[in-house]
Amino acid sequence: MANDSKTWRCGKYELSFDRPRIMGVLNVTPDSFSDGGEYFDPDAAIEYGLAMLDAGADIIDVGGESTRPGFTPVNPDEEARRVLPVVRALAKEGAIVSIDTRHVAVAKAAVRCGASIVNDVTGFTDPKMVEFVKTSTCGVIVMHAGEVAAPARTHATVQLDTSAAAFVAEKAREAAAEAAREAEKPARRRRGKLLGEPKPEAKLPGGVVQPSLPFGDPEPATEPASEQETPAAEQAAAAETVAPAPEATEAASESNDRLAAMMRRSARREEAYVPTSQLRRFTLPDSAPIMRRVMGFLSDQARALIHAGVSRDRICIDPGPGFGKSANEDIVIQRETAKMASLGYPLMCAVSRKRFVGAVSGVTEAAERDAATFGVCLGAIQAGANIVRVHDAAGFAQFLNGYWAVAKPQPRRAFVAVGSNLGHRCDNIRAARDMIAEIPLTCVSNSSKIYESEPAYETRQDAFANAVIEIKTELAPLVLLDELMKIEAELGRDRSKKAKANGPRTIDLDLLWMDGETHGGKKLRLPHPLIGERDFVLVPLEDLMHDPARFFRYNGVEVKEPEDRVGHIVGELGRM
Repeated sequence: MANDSKTWRCGKYELSFDRPRIMGVLNVTPDSFSDGGEYFDPDAAIEYGLAMLDAGADIIDVGGESTRPGFTPVNPDEEARRVLPVVRALAKEGAIVSIDTRHVAVAKAAVRCGASIVNDVTGFTDPKMVEFVKTSTCGVIVMHAGEVAAPARTHATVQLDTSAAAFVAEKAREAAAEAAREAEKPARRRRGKLLGEPKPEAKLPGGVVQPSLPFGDPEPATEPASEQETPAAEQAAAAETVAPAPEATEAASESNDRLAAMMRRSARREEAYVPTSQLRRFTLPDSAPIMRRVMGFLSDQARALIHAGVSRDRICIDPGPGFGKSANEDIVIQRETAKMASLGYPLMCAVSRKRFVGAVSGVTEAAERDAATFGVCLGAIQAGANIVRVHDAAGFAQFLNGYWAVAKPQPRRAFVAVGSNLGHRCDNIRAARDMIAEIPLTCVSNSSKIYESEPAYETRQDAFANAVIEIKTELAPLVLLDELMKIEAELGRDRSKKAKANGPRTIDLDLLWMDGETHGGKKLRLPHPLIGERDFVLVPLEDLMHDPARFFRYNGVEVKEPEDRVGHIVGELGRM
């Protein structure tokens, strides 16, 4: 997993999976099962989405229709009204936004507003949705929603009592039954069969009920009704046809929305489930038929998308925990994560706060299941899952950073820009370099020369000294950024509101780029959105790499020509 070679192309972004990616859940709905409509207001949703990005989320999954069991379907116009302002605002801040929808009209509008991923809970079974995504460049998430096992055959369970007392009682009942049969031998015969024989569900001597078993010979055909009874029977049948049973009426109404019907069936099945009502040899059902259905669907839908013209590296798969599945089935599917990962597509683990997580942890309230969610996600990550979809993005980012630091040695290359125009400028830059080298799990591998540059943006100030430091680090980008901010504070950088945004400073540290990282939000943007226009960054980078302009253009950054840049280099101030 530490060196997973899969990549996921999502519009202008490309996600690598040398590290698991976090998808934060943002429900812009009044009836979500986990947050109860807390972010139904667009402004609250935007603020929370940005907060998740600043806390460590890589992707924000925006949904405007709750798909909890028993949900009420939302029409596309209302769903679009809820989600589009949120998608637009987050995409403007550089976020990778996923639109969680099954309506093609909403998907189209969201992609136009900046969404990079379409997350379809119906698994792209709608030809119109397939037609749309094949003409776009967005990433797609194929989810399995539906029952994974054939309905169980309903019959009364035979309970065996092997005690000595029960054995004696059974023998007594058998003797009494034999005596009764002997007494009734002269009974009338019809078609060579004794009418006095006990039938299924009939009470035997001793009060024992013989259950109707699912095997054995079928019951004899019922005798045809008499002529006098036929009209009444036909009338009853006709009445039944005219006035259907309540179940039939409900099924007819549910057919208008297949996903809603399936989720309601799933809820009823979960509520009716009593672990002691069935005798099983094993704690979980056989995985083979379950995985055949799940993996078969995911594989078939992914191949159908590829045949339609969607490139393979745009496709992610999701087994859809909780969608039409019992707790036992969800556990089986999670235990088979490695098999699903072997299909070769990026794999999502979307178990956050689901009912089966509550079942295995004993936590009733959905909002309190985050710790158990993290445990299930960790198991999935170890088995090959690439993306985790969670409600508590901040908590999971901490959890993942702690685990990854000790379990997966993974130094990555990064560049930090250093500038100063107050005090002893070169000494400030050298002090910052030495302090960067002391950051945990980080080392300085190379440094550019120190250059003097014109001030940028705020031109009425002294010239700057600038350099770029190349490092290797095992820290997550946001954790590294916090360490750089601590160094700024220690060296006297004033970041208070009274300080000018681009005014004089003793030290300025900018995280420019990190290998394999794309990030958006208010706190950090990767790659740094202003690299391409800063001469005082691009020129020092030439000391560390060949043709930095070409390198960053390849990484999706617009790089301006030298004459169009700001903060031009005017001379050298010496080596680091």
